[in-house]
Formats: sequence, C-alpha cells, structure tokens
Amino acid sequence: MTQFDNSYARLPERFFSKVDPTPVPTPEIILFNTKLAAQLGVSEWSERPDILAGNTVPTGADPLAQVYAAHQFGGWVPRLGDGRAILLGEVVTDQGRFDIQLKGAGRTPYSRSGDGRNWLGPVLREYIVSEFMAAMNVPTTRALAATATGARVQRERAYPGGVVTRVAASHIRVGTFQYFTAQGDTSAVKLLIDHVRERHFPQAADTLGVYESIVAAQAKLIAKWMGLGFVHGVMNTDNMAISGETIDYGPCAFIDSYASNACFSSIDHQGRYAFDQQSNIAGWNLAQLGSCFVPLLSEELGGQEAAVESLTDVLNSFPAIFQAEWRSVFGAKLGITSPDETDLELAQELLDLMQTQHADFTNVFAGLSTGTARDEFTDPSAFDLWFEKWQARVTLDDDARAAMNAANPKIIPRTHQLEQAIQAAIEGDFAPAQRLARVLSDPMHLSPDDIDLTRPPLTHEIVPNTFCGT
Repeated sequence: MTQFDNSYARLPERFFSKVDPTPVPTPEIILFNTKLAAQLGVSEWSERPDILAGNTVPTGADPLAQVYAAHQFGGWVPRLGDGRAILLGEVVTDQGRFDIQLKGAGRTPYSRSGDGRNWLGPVLREYIVSEFMAAMNVPTTRALAATATGARVQRERAYPGGVVTRVAASHIRVGTFQYFTAQGDTSAVKLLIDHVRERHFPQAADTLGVYESIVAAQAKLIAKWMGLGFVHGVMNTDNMAISGETIDYGPCAFIDSYASNACFSSIDHQGRYAFDQQSNIAGWNLAQLGSCFVPLLSEELGGQEAAVESLTDVLNSFPAIFQAEWRSVFGAKLGITSPDETDLELAQELLDLMQTQHADFTNVFAGLSTGTARDEFTDPSAFDLWFEKWQARVTLDDDARAAMNAANPKIIPRTHQLEQAIQAAIEGDFAPAQRLARVLSDPMHLSPDDIDLTRPPLTHEIVPNTFCGT
C-alpha cells in the first residue's frame, strides 16, 4: 500500500480543517486510470472502490479541506474553501509530489449550505476532459478514477452520486493567497510563498521570482487552451491553480463551429469568461495575486513603491509571453515550426474565415494535412484563397506533418457527446462514458470504429449552455 505524506498539513491549522470523507452505501468504480495509477504506485486501487469513494482512508493519509477566498465573476467572497473536496495527502514519486483529492466526498466546514457531494455528470465530465487535456500535453489536474456511490444526490432532481479522484501538483489557488491577504496575515502569505517555491518553483530565488514563474506558467497555459478551442467557463480566482495547471472542469466546453466570443456557461450572463477573454481574465487574476505579494515584497525591497513597481513590471510581461506561446501553438497547428509575426496574420485570417462560415474549429485544423479542411466551409472558394497563401508558406515535410499531428487532435470532448454519455450513465449504462474516456485519452490515434466521434453536433444535438458541477 502506498504511503502518504501531506506537507500541506504541516502548515498552521488556519490553512485548513481536518475532516474525514463521509462513507457512501455501495461504491462502484466506473472509470479507472490504469497508467496514472502505475505512475503513482497505487495500481492496487483498481480493486478498492472503498478508498476511491472515501469509505476507507488509506494508510498514512491525513485528510483535510483547504480554506481560500475568491473573486467570483469579479465579486469578492472573503471565505470559501473545499466545500465538497477532501485532500487525502500526497504521493511522492520520482517525478515529484502529487495531491490525491476526493471530490464529492462529503461535507466539510466550508460546505455552507451544500451537501458536499457530486453527482455523476460532473464526475464523468472532469475525468474525460482532464485526461484528454493531459493527452494533449496541456498542464492539468488528472483523474485517477470516477466512482459511483450508490446514493442519490438532490439537485433540481435526484441524480446518482459520484466521486472523482483528482490528482494535482497541488491545489493551491490564487484565492488561497487572497484569503490570508484579506486578513492582513502576512506571516501566512510568507509561509505559503515558501511552500509554493519549494513545491513548484525551486528555481525561483525570491518572492518576485515566484511571481515571475506563476505569471509565465499561466500565460503559456491559456495559449494552449486557445489552441484547442477550450473555454474554461468559470475563471474565478479560486479556479486558478498556482502550479499552472488547468483546474475545475465545471461549465467548460470546446468550440464546435468557431466563434471568437464563444461562451457556454449558463451562469456567465455577461460573457466575462468567453473564449476571447480568457487571456485578459488570466491577467486580471494575476494582478489580484500580485497585490497579495506587496506587503512581503515591500519588506524585501525596502518599500511599497519598489514592490509595486517590480510586481507591475512582471505582470506587464504577461501579454508578450502569451503572444509568443500563442504564435508557437498556432504555428504548430499550421505546420510552421518557426513562426514569425506574419504567421500570426495567416492564422488569424483562417480563424476569421472559420468564424464567418461557422466552420468546425477542430475538423478544419485536423483536415489541413489530410486535404479535408475544405469540406468544412460553406463557401470553399474563400478557403481556397487562404489555402494558396498557406501552401506558399509551408513545406509539408515530415517535420511539419509531425508538428501538425501533435497539435491538431482528430477528436475532442464534444459537449453533445459528453451529455449523451452522462444521460446514459444516469440510466445505468456506463459504456458510452467508458468509450469516450478510452478514445479521448489517445486523441491522435483513431480507429475506424470511432470515426463517428469526429462528427460535430447536428442542429438538434447542440448544447448551448453548460452548467457548474454542483
């Protein structure tokens, strides 16, 4: 049995609340990540639904719920925390430390009026989408297992309950720093910075170096999202992980017919977290984090003015880092291994054309190297003009094709397919979800039997709104 550590539990008690998972009636494993389990040294858990649902706490675990605050849709909430997630501890491997968290494992001191539970819909969505993101080399939390609980969870109706076992470099968020800053607890902020430096950014020499590392990680992450047409949907400061991983797959979605302002979340009425706003919001969130560093950095640099100036300089580096990564991401999608500024225009021209003609984002890029991209346009002649420019710029040799194949998945977690799999699971049929999990964990290699998963939704299948996983 894997032994746990929990370095977060060694921080002062004001950082968390100790709480055990609440047992469930009849846990049943629906999805289990065999490869990830082997990497973590917990392969035996494939036969332990009791651990994965929270009925049994593994030896050496030290369960706790973390406290944090947040700006949610721009509004300040001074105290949140893990209301339905419990951190068991950390597995230590040759690759580092990894949190093992049970999401949906029962009430905690931060549950407020919630029941601390998850239902199968968000459990399956998080498992399938996060593992697709990992397969596409996007920094992300991982999913070890999706487990049915045998209990019902009451939302607008009663749904079958579930628990997702989430793996992360850590679960420290921008909102974690905000919680202590709002209380004027500079000593806690210092402890947290030291903890983050040791765990994530050992190359950082000081507080400013930690901030520089976080800013760069977030800029690169958002650019990778854009390359997949991914819309997070709820980029509150408690949903931005300091590690630079994608976290909390609530009302997320991937774009089908391309729209630069795509917004799917049912609660994002103003489009604050729309596709084309994600880099701006990441910068806004990072500004809130920077304000948390001011008191400590003022001590290190000898004054608040110097601290603010230094943090502002770092924050102002975000757009350039993001643009460089965006250029690299879309350059690879176009088969351009060393993109320059003119290639930004080439990529943007294609995106504009896709938007005008409602072309499918994924299928256009996947079809560039196979000759099928033209089929996605209602007016192929307009695409032909762009295609001539692209051909004049790109030599489709082995290197270019390899870059394109790595950057352009043949399939994505399409919302209508996820919803169909979730509906089947509600009725007791887990096969569609298991199929999606299998195929999307290797999106570059598609068997003939799975070609149907590349099809965009028909008009009656379109899911215009996605919902938070509460």
